[in-house]
Amino acid sequence: MRPLISANEEPFEQHYEIEEEVGSGQFATVRRVRNRATGERFAAKFIRKRRYPTSRRGVLKSHIQREVDILQTVAGHDSIIQLIDLFENGHEMILVLELICGGELFDYVYTNEYLTENEAAQFIYQILRAIKHLHKLQIAHLDIKPENILLKESGKAKIKLIDFGLSRQLPPKSCIREMVGTPEFVAPEIINSEPLQLATDIWAIGVVTFILGASPFLGKTREKTFANISAVNYKFPEHLCSNFSLIVKDFIGRMLVRDVNKRATIDDCLEHEWIKMKPSPNRSPCPNRSPLNEGY
Repeated sequence: MRPLISANEEPFEQHYEIEEEVGSGQFATVRRVRNRATGERFAAKFIRKRRYPTSRRGVLKSHIQREVDILQTVAGHDSIIQLIDLFENGHEMILVLELICGGELFDYVYTNEYLTENEAAQFIYQILRAIKHLHKLQIAHLDIKPENILLKESGKAKIKLIDFGLSRQLPPKSCIREMVGTPEFVAPEIINSEPLQLATDIWAIGVVTFILGASPFLGKTREKTFANISAVNYKFPEHLCSNFSLIVKDFIGRMLVRDVNKRATIDDCLEHEWIKMKPSPNRSPCPNRSPLNEGY
């Protein structure tokens, strides 16, 4: 087990040179940084702390610490981003993370327009392995989406799961009800204010699998999207129907189940025929690509 990382209160720039911004959110900015002692480059997530409990600006320190604790708990898995260092000053906490240079899975899919089933299975298998690691520790990610899945190297089918800001420890019999996640990927139990479950992640993986060919629940409005999810109202669009083989449809259908007790478990997913047929993720994606059902 790795030693726990405690917050360093020395000036951040005494240890790291801050370089360009690589991403930003409502209360956080991610910048490339260089370790002054070793020359190594990392990604630093600067999270603005909430100054007062009643303020809406910034993030509660307890919530940032929860993200740090979860990152340290899940450390060591090859498909999960690693926390390297931690700093804190009067207005922010800074998480120094490994730098992942291959870009988002979202951008990869957008650029290539579609994936072969071999490529999709490689990505989904790695996501499932990462989530199995979390679930063994009773942790749910709760924000699985293509933007939170990065490629280790450009053009390589090896991934890293990132962004544990919404993750929760969910021990047995826990009863946490929260509206968390990204609308298009949230499970029915979240929308219906039912307790969060480890199975909530399985639903999101089902949506990610589907979205490699088409988005299943996206409506013209947020409300329509939520209505589609609550009703489990999805179908394989006619113009993309040939993009999905029967085996992939079966895989997705076992995850997009309204009843969490009937939804596939992480082990069910890993044992599914489609996942077990996958090729090695060490290969580069095939340059001569065909739509999703090629070879199935």
